[in-house]
Amino acid sequence: MFNLLWPKAKKQDSGDGSQSKRLWLDLGDLGDLVNPNGPHEQWQDHGLGLLRTILHKNGLMTDMFSTRQCTSWEEVERRMKGYDMLIMNVRSYTYPVAYRSAKIFKKINPKGIILAGGMHATVALDEMLSVPEFDKICQGPGENVIVNLVSNPDSFPRVILGVGSKSMAEWPEIDRTLWPKPASKKLAKNFNWPLEPECSWGPPGVATILTSRVCPWQCVFCNENSYIPNMGRRPVEMMIEELNRLHVDHGPIGSVVIHDSMFFQNPTWLEEWVDKYPRMAKQVWPYWAAGRADTVRQWPELFEAVIRKTRWDTVSIGFESGSDRVLRIINKECTEEDNYFAIDLLTKIGDDMEAKGQKAPVFWSNIMLGIPGETREDAFKTMRMVKYTKRILPSISFYAPYPGSALGNQLIAEGKSRMTKENYHRFPDDEKVVGIDYPFYRELLAGKYDAEVNKGLVTVRQDRKNYWSALAKA
Repeated sequence: MFNLLWPKAKKQDSGDGSQSKRLWLDLGDLGDLVNPNGPHEQWQDHGLGLLRTILHKNGLMTDMFSTRQCTSWEEVERRMKGYDMLIMNVRSYTYPVAYRSAKIFKKINPKGIILAGGMHATVALDEMLSVPEFDKICQGPGENVIVNLVSNPDSFPRVILGVGSKSMAEWPEIDRTLWPKPASKKLAKNFNWPLEPECSWGPPGVATILTSRVCPWQCVFCNENSYIPNMGRRPVEMMIEELNRLHVDHGPIGSVVIHDSMFFQNPTWLEEWVDKYPRMAKQVWPYWAAGRADTVRQWPELFEAVIRKTRWDTVSIGFESGSDRVLRIINKECTEEDNYFAIDLLTKIGDDMEAKGQKAPVFWSNIMLGIPGETREDAFKTMRMVKYTKRILPSISFYAPYPGSALGNQLIAEGKSRMTKENYHRFPDDEKVVGIDYPFYRELLAGKYDAEVNKGLVTVRQDRKNYWSALAKA
């Protein structure tokens, strides 16, 4: 079955990865797999895992290391020496690392070739083209082109349109031992590699998994729809079988993170999940997954069934804003009323579960501040919504104008973006847009305007005053 989908190329190298002249470089900030600032910096790249699995199954072996395993650029340079090919999966927020890595690779391997793909290659092709070190640039999904591209790169033009699968059911199961390892004894002790470290969403070891790819909505702050077309969702049974194998081969699994941009969609799939996951899984692991306030309101009974029967313990909803004005600006297609409906419903479910001695579900809530056009009153309404929510792990960020998104492209064209190829890093306190009153937002998060925020709230369920520590990467 696999070879029908990805025909084997002529084998150029043999043996294990140590004999390869091809290097796959995993990208991230230096030191994140040595002494990271937080758990999310340690998570693994499913694109890397999928594409390396496909290459290795077709006899095209690659070595791999991660910039996250290194603590200096001198170390990165030493580890790059002697390779004929460098392969990178480039996201916008890893573009500065990819850019610098490409320069280093060509300096020490001047005859080597660099293959770069990933989201940034699609949403910001002009930036990639301006860097001569990127010899081949693949736009879009790569699973049905990676074998031929790696085996015969000279037969391709500089810019290649990727070929994806019609359904995730066609993907091979990722060989997770092809992911980078933690690079310090301290980190390795708690990492559960090739599972992943816990991050307060559930107990270790954590199995991250995808059931769907691409969110079908069109929020103007997101560039995902411009990256790859939608594809068929992974069958429920296939997903459960993989989790069971991971539990046996690399476990025990303590919890699961479903990395879908939008898990709570497609009622037929979700109904099958409610039916089969409790029956077929080796145990009903608690999990994190994402939804939307409007789909919760559209299918409240289904939402409650998924929560209660499948241990959807951490419900990630991008509320983004508590203001209808701002929700319209970002084309969220949700309203304040939708947001409060979802909050009240999960609160009711959680109160009932706690009364029965069960663990109550919590929100992991994405909140966005500093959106162009947002007023102070809009920001106050957003923080009121946060304080109203009874069980919440807020993830607050300053809006970032990424290329490929409608609003990002507009701000870039108007010269209002402060993000560059040297600074796509999503550091929480970065000032990302010209004309935004960032001192106000810092004071807001520090609690200076608490009296104004609390005004009009019948119930302040979150008595926390300082939300500065909740500021996260955008």
